[in-house]
Amino acid sequence: MSEKKDTKAVFVQIVERPARKVLLKRGIRAEDYFQYCEEVGCEIWPVLTSVKEALYEPIGMWLPKHLIMEGTSRYVQGVELPLDYNNVVPQGYELMELPPCIMMIFQGEPYEDTDFMEAIGEIWQHIEKFDPTIYGYQWDPEAAPRFQLTPIGHRGYIEGLPVAPVK
Repeated sequence: MSEKKDTKAVFVQIVERPARKVLLKRGIRAEDYFQYCEEVGCEIWPVLTSVKEALYEPIGMWLPKHLIMEGTSRYVQGVELPLDYNNVVPQGYELMELPPCIMMIFQGEPYEDTDFMEAIGEIWQHIEKFDPTIYGYQWDPEAAPRFQLTPIGHRGYIEGLPVAPVK
């Protein structure tokens, strides 16, 4: 008899995001959070969390190809801001405009904080086999950055991917 795995729920919602700006800091070659921290350091979080005008909490992002500047990383960290944000940009950061988009947000079940890598892996496996066309959407990776929120066990791991209506 094979070992039975517990079925875990993944909450999926579709959210329309308005045109907005993002204050971000690029890495060099980073493809994920750990590589990014090795290149940039993890001290940027206090800067990002101190931005009073932030629309949401800071995020890690995988940029679409057209937003990656030569010699910079795909993975960056930043915070989304209102389109009219025009405060001083800290040294080493940049301000970028993002167009309106539709995001499909995936949220896993709560987990023990020490098990965050497993929680992330479970959501990634779910996304990999997920078919957005059952909801009338298709993946649209060039429309906006894919993002992840800080893994916090009591709320479950949360990640968002851009989608577009199926034509």
